[in-house]
Amino acid sequence: MNITGPISNSFMSQRLRLHYVDWGNPDAPPLILQHGGRDHCRSWDWVAAELARDWHVIAADLRGHGDSAWSPDGDYSSHAFIYDFAQFVHTLGHEEVTIIGHSLGGNIVTRFTGLYPEKVRKLVNIEGLGPAPHLIAERDARDMGDRLREWIANKRAASARRPKRYPTIEAAYARMKEENTFLTDEQARHLTIHGASRNEDGTWSWKFDNYLNVWPPFEVPQAEIEKQWAAITCPVLLLYGADSWASNPERDGRAAQFRDARVIEYEKAGHWLHHDQLDRFLADVKAFLA
Repeated sequence: MNITGPISNSFMSQRLRLHYVDWGNPDAPPLILQHGGRDHCRSWDWVAAELARDWHVIAADLRGHGDSAWSPDGDYSSHAFIYDFAQFVHTLGHEEVTIIGHSLGGNIVTRFTGLYPEKVRKLVNIEGLGPAPHLIAERDARDMGDRLREWIANKRAASARRPKRYPTIEAAYARMKEENTFLTDEQARHLTIHGASRNEDGTWSWKFDNYLNVWPPFEVPQAEIEKQWAAITCPVLLLYGADSWASNPERDGRAAQFRDARVIEYEKAGHWLHHDQLDRFLADVKAFLA
C-alpha cells in the first residue's frame, strides 16, 4: 500500500481540467470513490488508505469542487456531472470498475451505473438517491415559471457573492466542526486543510464554487431516473444514517426500484456516516465487496 498518501493527477472533460488522486496498487481491481456536494476527494483518505490494501483506489474531485476547475457558466446540472464521470471512467480505461459514492456523488454514480450496467461490478451508495419522494412531489407541483424566476434570481445573487472568508485556518476548522458535530478533531482538521485555500489577503475560503448552491430548475423526471436504477444489474448497497436528514429508501419505497439492493441504517451517524462510523462502514463495505 502507498503509505505516503495519494498521487495527484488530472483529466479533461467538457474543456474542464478535473482533478483526481490515485492511491497506487495498480495491479489490483479498480475502485472509484466519488465525494458529495461541497466536499472534495481527500475526504475519502481514511477509507482509501484502508481499501488500497486490496484495491486500486482512485478518488476524483467533481467539477467546481476541491482542486478541479469551476464551470465557467456555472453548469452544475446532473447531466454535466454524469458526463464528467463517464469521461473519467473512459479515461481510466478499465473494462469494469467498482464504485462507492456519497450524496451528490452517489446520485451521479448510480445513474451512470444504470446507463452502463456492464461497466460496474458492485456499487455502494451512501445517502445518494436524491430528495425524498415527498420533496420531489412538492418540487414538481411548483409552477415552472416560478422555478425559473427563482433560479435566475439565485444565479444572479451567486454571481455577486464573494466566497466566505475566514481570518485563519482555525476559524474555517471551527466552521467545519459546527457543520458536522460527529467529526473528531483530527477528521475536521484534515477535511479543512484539504477543503480550503488561502486568498491573496491571507484569509481562507472553501474551494467549492458558490454556484453549486444554485440548483438547476430542471431535472430528469423521477420516473426516468427510477428506470435507470432498475437497469442496474450489479449488487447495490445503500447506506443511511439514522440521524441524517436523508430519507431511508427502505421505508420510503425507493429501494424497491433496484433489482438487487440491500439497505443498512447506521445508529449514531448523520449524512457523512463514513466519517461518523468509520470502522463499521469499512467492515460492511469490505464484506459487500468481497
